[in-house]
Amino acid sequence: MGFNGRLGKDNRWVVKASLVPWDTFEPEYAKLFPSEEGRPALPFRVALGTLIIKEEPGISDDETVLQIQENPYPQYFIGFTSYQTEVPFDGSTLVYFRKRLQWKGLSAINDLLANKAKAVGDDHKPKGGSAGRSAGTGNQSESNEKNEGILKMDATCTPADIRYPLDLGLLDEARRDTEKIIDIPHGQSEPITKKPRTYRIQARQDFLAVIRKRRKSAREIRKAIGKQLRYLKRNLMHIKEMVVSGSSGIVTIDSPLSALSKEQYRNLLVMHELYRQQKEMYDNKKHKVDDRIVSIRQPHVRPIVRGKARSNVEFGAKVSMSVINHFVHVDRIPFDAYNEGGDLPAQVEAYKRRTGKYPESVLADKIYRTREDHRYCTDLGIHLAGPKLGRPYLEGSIQSRIQKKSQRQDEIDRVEIEGRFGVLKRRLTWDLIKARLVDTSGAWIMIAIIAADLNQAYRAILPILLIYFALFYTEIGSRLVRQFRQWIFMNRRCFG
Repeated sequence: MGFNGRLGKDNRWVVKASLVPWDTFEPEYAKLFPSEEGRPALPFRVALGTLIIKEEPGISDDETVLQIQENPYPQYFIGFTSYQTEVPFDGSTLVYFRKRLQWKGLSAINDLLANKAKAVGDDHKPKGGSAGRSAGTGNQSESNEKNEGILKMDATCTPADIRYPLDLGLLDEARRDTEKIIDIPHGQSEPITKKPRTYRIQARQDFLAVIRKRRKSAREIRKAIGKQLRYLKRNLMHIKEMVVSGSSGIVTIDSPLSALSKEQYRNLLVMHELYRQQKEMYDNKKHKVDDRIVSIRQPHVRPIVRGKARSNVEFGAKVSMSVINHFVHVDRIPFDAYNEGGDLPAQVEAYKRRTGKYPESVLADKIYRTREDHRYCTDLGIHLAGPKLGRPYLEGSIQSRIQKKSQRQDEIDRVEIEGRFGVLKRRLTWDLIKARLVDTSGAWIMIAIIAADLNQAYRAILPILLIYFALFYTEIGSRLVRQFRQWIFMNRRCFG
């Protein structure tokens, strides 16, 4: 071990560093930098380790760099061989780490981490353990031969860091952005055309007159939305006229908008689609449209109806998650709303890919208990939690009591995945995903899962390491005592 062997072997960062398969993915990460020119790229261990360190206390990117600079244990975790007092890199580098580490690659890293931690636990597990739980339904003897383990699955939404999307507020934001775009060509030394009138002061007053009211009627909101739609339409028409005609009357597509940044040009395209959607809902007097845009800066975010007591609708990625042997696994992170009930076959096949066998039981809530899912599990001899389909057993009968007892045990066992959601959202950073891009949001979600699984592996392995260290140092102490007694015997004349 580096740092002259002065680091504690039972420290969490030292133990966790031995669990992550750093070298496995270093060649794949190096392929992202084929050129040998320029400044050398930081290793894979630095990139992944820094993001894990950031996730643990939920601090900012700049604070993470300061923590690494000030403490030797985080430096050892990211692969430094000796303590360095200077700043290793800038805080903005973490953004590029998240862009390069795609969530699917991080999912593969998490699978290897779970397998490694399970292998260490199996090596120290007492032999002759009890058999797995009964399948409950289907062909029992055949199920116990080919099926093994329990699959716990569920889905949740990871809220994105956006303002609550009111239609009136979105239209006001789009209108102000279009006004800035109109101002850009006319801020030059030689304006292209005469600056069009946007009525921005009156439009802002109309917006504030309604939004500041404590109680707003549906009629007032609809009237205000209609006004903002007309203001936004006028601005979009002005931008279109600026694009197709310059001061000389010649068609110049790029010249008026050449001063726009890449983000402004993308937002302009988003605002065109936002206007179309809001106009469609306004004309048809409805509040629903396909692929509804709820954020101009993050147009990939969609509303996810959850039906929870805290919030009926959340805005962010929907994560389909499973728990296998106390470790979390993810196979799907879409931003579009979908019915997670169709994920059961894919999750079962992913379980077989990870463990080599089908699960003995699948513990999920009622949205997964469709007839197709029941038929799929019955064909494979898998016990699907929940009541059987068809006519229920007679109340008070032996079959009814057995079924209620089995359902109660399934509910108790399934609580673990709900607890994982609580850890990821309360202890880690799933409560608010602050990444703004699709790729970086997926990486943010997976880094939290890797941090949670590392904590799970650390808690499972730490008692084993403490016993090993205790035996090791006890053996050293006994050896020193024997050597001391032998030295006393050899020099007994000096003490006689």
